[in-house]
Amino acid sequence: MSEITLVPESRFSLRALGPGLVGALSVTLIHEGARRVLDHPPRMDVLGKRSLKKGARWLGLRPSHGKRLHRQALVGDIVSNSLYYALVALGRPRRPYLRGALLGGLAGLGAVLLPPVLGLGRRPSQARTSTALLTVAWYLLGGLSAARATRSLTAA
Repeated sequence: MSEITLVPESRFSLRALGPGLVGALSVTLIHEGARRVLDHPPRMDVLGKRSLKKGARWLGLRPSHGKRLHRQALVGDIVSNSLYYALVALGRPRRPYLRGALLGGLAGLGAVLLPPVLGLGRRPSQARTSTALLTVAWYLLGGLSAARATRSLTAA
């Protein structure tokens, strides 16, 4: 009779995608809502559009434009941020809020500091000091949202 061995759960669990999606949707919804009501909101959608155009041109493709490009940028933001914020749910379940705060803060700082380094032009997230601070705060909120969703998973 053969012995059955259990395969240990992989380091990246599909369960981590749920909290990652919660964090990503939090960031995207607050950016899109603020874009409609604030005078100088962080414009991460502009960076998404620039990166899609740059990538399409690099691949020799004609980039989209208008509303289609905006929708593609939003989908790209949600997918990439979901994968990033899923990191909050990995590891020991003891400190998801610490991981969420660290990952969210780092994402916010990266969104403020990295665009020129990546060739995405001037920083729309840093038009004013208040804009840069809002960018960091909103990504921090995304990390904490992912942490809350992680805590809900481990309590169940």
